[in-house]
Amino acid sequence: MLIRSWDRGDEAEWRAWLAEGRDFGLLAANGGPGEGPVLVPTHFLLDVEHGEILLHLAAPNPLLAAVRADPKVTLAVTDGYAFAPGHWRGAPGTPTSYYASVHFHCTAEVVESAAGKAEILNRQLAHFQPETPEVRVVPGEGELARQLPGLRALRLTVDEVRAKFKYDDKKPAEAQYAIADRLAERADGPGRGRDQYAAARAQLLRRHRRRTDGPRTAPQGPAGPLGNAPRSDLPRTTGRRTDGPHTTG
Repeated sequence: MLIRSWDRGDEAEWRAWLAEGRDFGLLAANGGPGEGPVLVPTHFLLDVEHGEILLHLAAPNPLLAAVRADPKVTLAVTDGYAFAPGHWRGAPGTPTSYYASVHFHCTAEVVESAAGKAEILNRQLAHFQPETPEVRVVPGEGELARQLPGLRALRLTVDEVRAKFKYDDKKPAEAQYAIADRLAERADGPGRGRDQYAAARAQLLRRHRRRTDGPRTAPQGPAGPLGNAPRSDLPRTTGRRTDGPHTTG
């Protein structure tokens, strides 16, 4: 993912963005020789304080074999996307895509033991089903425990986080506000993608306020606090900074 200096997101920003309820992504592992990557859409639980991501898959899932061969994986979360026609953006009239995307580059561990799988499943249940605290997995007890042999858990240790919020931040305020009006028209009008145009508009305006209302929050190191947020064991957010002409990347 190409990240320009003006659309890079720091840790405080992507953490807040994910905390709005974004816990579903696309997990990618390296396929075997002559194969493409193995992709799995999945819910996940991000544990920022321990620098890890937890999830589970069915035992026959081909991604597990790929992880056993090569534990390096990437989890991508993308939202707030919209197509911006060229005539919205001024000269030279180049169309582009708006989107927010956070990529976690991780080292995966397949958890095989019943106790280990139960522990991860219970943490997921507490996150996704907080209204049913009585529903928990206890090895050797009940129907959920009988399903454990058919599941495998994954513990992803986060090695690097790359975050991109691509909403024409390089353009002046007047141009961004004009584009926000165009996005609002699409969000309120007929046709497909109305929710995403509304989401893109909200992100564009949020990024603009963040850029103009005060200094951007500096990225923190591996264990640096973010204001009053808990300490984080996640690695530093990186952008592999590449400045240059604005493209549709």
